[in-house]
Amino acid sequence: MTDKATKPKNHLVKIKDYGQSIWMDNLTRDMIQSGELKQLIENGGIRGITSNPSIFEKAIKGNAIYDADIEAGVKAKLPIDKIYESLIFDDIRNACHILKPVYEASNGLDGYVSIEVPPVIAHDTERTIEEARRYYQEIGRENVMIKIPGTTKGLPAVEQVISEGINVNVTLLFSVNSYVETAWAYIRGLENRLAEGKDISQIASVASFFLSRIDNNIDKRIDEKLKKGVDDIAMEAKLKAVKGKVAIANAKIAYQKYKEIFASDRWHALVAKGAKVQRLLWASTSTKDPNYSDVMYVDALVGPDTVNTLPPNTIEACADHCEPANRIETDVDEAYNLIENLKDPDININLDQVMSDLLEEGIDKFIQPFQSLMKSLEEKVNRLSPV
Repeated sequence: MTDKATKPKNHLVKIKDYGQSIWMDNLTRDMIQSGELKQLIENGGIRGITSNPSIFEKAIKGNAIYDADIEAGVKAKLPIDKIYESLIFDDIRNACHILKPVYEASNGLDGYVSIEVPPVIAHDTERTIEEARRYYQEIGRENVMIKIPGTTKGLPAVEQVISEGINVNVTLLFSVNSYVETAWAYIRGLENRLAEGKDISQIASVASFFLSRIDNNIDKRIDEKLKKGVDDIAMEAKLKAVKGKVAIANAKIAYQKYKEIFASDRWHALVAKGAKVQRLLWASTSTKDPNYSDVMYVDALVGPDTVNTLPPNTIEACADHCEPANRIETDVDEAYNLIENLKDPDININLDQVMSDLLEEGIDKFIQPFQSLMKSLEEKVNRLSPV
């Protein structure tokens, strides 16, 4: 990264003034060992880290920095999955250690490192619960957060592990309804824990609401309609007015739901016992279309009690030219209107179907790099194994 991302006066640092935390959507052993991660945290405004199978595939595959540990796993005759876990668990623990000062200074609001349970179990409630427990125990850091996909089978797992005192990052949320169900799963988990007479003040959770993938999907549908030709200028204008606008509108509506849920009497009863609010986390925030601003998913969604998780390229862009201001509750009526207009016969986009498709695609996008990494590890293990 350039010096821009680590200068104290960068624009990322200003975002905290509006109640939003910036987490980095990236983790490699190189940045841990080089001191880059520590520098980004101390001077660059980074207050947490998220990881996923795709990030670990890029970090480990073809990187010699992991070879010594892989060879140690081979000598110990560990299976491939255990070698994989030994690599990523070490990185997570070390990142947790570097972020511990943020965790302590923020009283457990920030300073978390997220790690995802294996994506192949996204539709298996019991295995998700078992793996979340195991990951949490084996990593053994109070500021680790276990990522669980917000699927129909994933949310009961969220509720259960929250009740057991495990921090959870609920990931792959696309629809507002999925977010609402996630928030209530968190609340039920806390209520269940409280009913057992256990402390709820040390539990944290975020709800990862995805953005750019929504616009990417819908923009393609609109472009296909425009390519086929439209009947009149008014219809063309309707279609073009939707492009690049749905994800942010959807997020603003989700934030309104957040405010309703966490203003409820049911929630306030938990606050009285020390509960921490489950923040909305904006994910998938790198802009896919070069015609759009490279910080559009940052500038438009700054606001209180939120997190934005940014990949390195967006961190650099935002440090350079973000324009922080409290915008999460601007143009809310327009957001509702835009989502409603998708039902217009001239536009005719079934948002529920889009969100359902994106959830399944999202799981696949994590399964594929996970399987690719496991195959790569197997090949490396075979090379390092004694004949």
